[in-house]
Formats: sequence, structure tokens, C-alpha cells
Amino acid sequence: MVTSSAFRSFAEFYPYYLAEHSNRTSRRLHFIGSTLVLVFLFAAALTGIGWLAVLAPVQAYALAWTGHYFFEHNRPATFRHPWWSLRGDWRMWWEMLSGKIPF
Repeated sequence: MVTSSAFRSFAEFYPYYLAEHSNRTSRRLHFIGSTLVLVFLFAAALTGIGWLAVLAPVQAYALAWTGHYFFEHNRPATFRHPWWSLRGDWRMWWEMLSGKIPF
């Protein structure tokens, strides 16, 4: 089992991140939230409605944290490693989209 520690690189962090997202429902909630971020930001850019851009990360974190609380039963890595977690979210999103990680 990978544990949280002082990671020296994203390559060291990412296996820990994936272990914290082992539940399929939680991963799906993360995927939906991240996809909606893109939709909301695109809609905000097209319409000029700024609150859509503000809502984008709010809904994403709400879905992700729901996954952690109800399905993973762990504390989101965002609290300990915010920037690497953000990068991990998008890498996991891409790997799910491309079929490398089961959706």
C-alpha cells in the first residue's frame, strides 16, 4: 500500500493518488466533475456569464468530495497535496477517457 509522505515528484505521488481513488464510483464522480469543469468553462467563455466559471470548480469538488466521503471513506488528497492532486485529477480523467483506467 502506498502511503502519504513527502513526495519528491509527481511520479512518486501518482500511485498514491490512484490508491486513494480505488473505488469505481468515486472515480466516476471525479470524471463527471472534471468533465463538467470543461463544460462550464466553455459555456462561460461562450456566453460571458462569469458565474459559470466560478461554479466550475465548486461542482467538481462537491462531486469529488462526495466520492471520498461516501465511497472511498478517506480524506481527499487535495487537503495535503493540492497542486499534485489537481494534476492527478486531470491525468486520471485522461486515463479514464482513453481506457487505461476502468470507467
